[in-house]
Amino acid sequence: MGLVLCAGLLTGSAAREPAIDIQVKDAWIRWLPPNVPGAGYMALVNTGPATRVLIGASSPDYGEVSMHQTRIRNGVNEMTPVASIELRPRILVRFAEGGYHLMLLQPKRPLKPGDRVLITLRFAQGPSVEVPFEVRAGNST
Repeated sequence: MGLVLCAGLLTGSAAREPAIDIQVKDAWIRWLPPNVPGAGYMALVNTGPATRVLIGASSPDYGEVSMHQTRIRNGVNEMTPVASIELRPRILVRFAEGGYHLMLLQPKRPLKPGDRVLITLRFAQGPSVEVPFEVRAGNST
């Protein structure tokens, strides 16, 4: 039950925009009560020949979207902000519990399971990618 988004742009009759070459699968947000920070999860694959660097994300439904990574340090879960994530060619990068995730703060509207939220992923080079995320109940994966 995963959404797959694969983007590559061609505009004009002969003009070619840079290909996005990013595949996004199973993009979802864990539904939580209002005013509790949410988390966004997905799987990313760079299908192009060159490394791409994810540098941020934004959404019209949240006041702030940032990238974080959860690590266990000295037996304690630590969540730290991440400025960028390198996407090497043909390597899956999973945003999941206990690892990378999007931290979603300041929701601008009430959300419920089944809703869709548009999140734009920004890259150091090339165009951004708009991804629809499905809101799922807290115990869903």
